[in-house]
Amino acid sequence: MGSPVRMAALPCLSLILLLWSQGPGVQGQEFQFGPCQVEGVVLQELWEAFQAMKDIVQAQDNITSVQLLRKEVLQNVSEAESCYLIHALLEFYLNTVFKNYHDKAVEFRILKSFSTLANNFIVIVSKLQPSEKEMFSISESARRRFLLFQRAFKQLDREAAVTKAFGEVDILLTWMEKFYQI
Repeated sequence: MGSPVRMAALPCLSLILLLWSQGPGVQGQEFQFGPCQVEGVVLQELWEAFQAMKDIVQAQDNITSVQLLRKEVLQNVSEAESCYLIHALLEFYLNTVFKNYHDKAVEFRILKSFSTLANNFIVIVSKLQPSEKEMFSISESARRRFLLFQRAFKQLDREAAVTKAFGEVDILLTWMEKFYQI
């Protein structure tokens, strides 16, 4: 997969970013996903990181007839179910997409932007605290949406699916913008 040094770098960077983001310099920028609030993430940084690698990543996507993050997944999501859905999507991106795209990020020399995006996703997931008890009916609706995404992902070849999902980060960021408050 990668050298031990590279594999250890992502968690170390994540910890540094997490600690830094919780410091006193946070400017009140936040995501409000229903009952879940995430402070200290700068949406512009996410966009800049993705824009720096967008052309390279999307040029690798040879399956233009399929979209993973389609309307059925992201359209008309209530604020209440947004907490569970973003948590599920970002965990999937971290555990499946980023994990399996790391070597390509190194190969394409986009590791800095890749790490910035991954680290910010880690921060968001670590700060989201969806309560299953309070949100059971809402989480079931969001879970069905997530499963639509996951099924479409699994229908593709693994490498093609990872590339497609990574190329659709702009769709995810656009959806996340609806919940961002400065």
